[in-house]
Amino acid sequence: MSTPGASQGPVLRPATLAHVFLRTNKFPEMVAWYKAVLGAEARLESDRISFLCFDAEHHRVAICALPDTGDKIKTGAGLEHMAFGFASLDDLALAYQQRKARGITPSWCVNHGITMPIYYSDADGNMVETQADSFDSNEEATAYMLSEEFKENPVGTEVDPEELVRRLQAGEDRAEIRKRDGPCAGAPKG
Repeated sequence: MSTPGASQGPVLRPATLAHVFLRTNKFPEMVAWYKAVLGAEARLESDRISFLCFDAEHHRVAICALPDTGDKIKTGAGLEHMAFGFASLDDLALAYQQRKARGITPSWCVNHGITMPIYYSDADGNMVETQADSFDSNEEATAYMLSEEFKENPVGTEVDPEELVRRLQAGEDRAEIRKRDGPCAGAPKG
């Protein structure tokens, strides 16, 4: 039985990206890391599965110790990274400082132009991006992605997170801090 309109027009879009599910053979380390990095709490946790959240959702990251899970092959095809957004550069910098105080250091810091991200690597080698938007609207960000500057360098320029913190604490104009400068960034180190 066919639903009317099922074959007409585009597919109905989802309302949200609900969660990410990670299988691991390093369960305790992964759960502890995501709790620390995201400030997450477990809504449900056993010795094999943890449903973590950092907002009102029932879970955003699920981690499971599935039988026969081997180590991640870093050069294999698959998800490159997951990204979590902050409301401002100041919040991103504060989260960076809090993680650093807990011994969690970035694997890559870059200004993509559309976002200012700080990347981390979890115990399995999955990349986790934490970011703040560089534009006040999605229209401005899209226009930038269509610019010649972005087409010439879609990766961005390296950023020193300590310099980012220093500039923010000095009260430098946030719009100036968001601008890309410096040499083209290479690939993530994690």
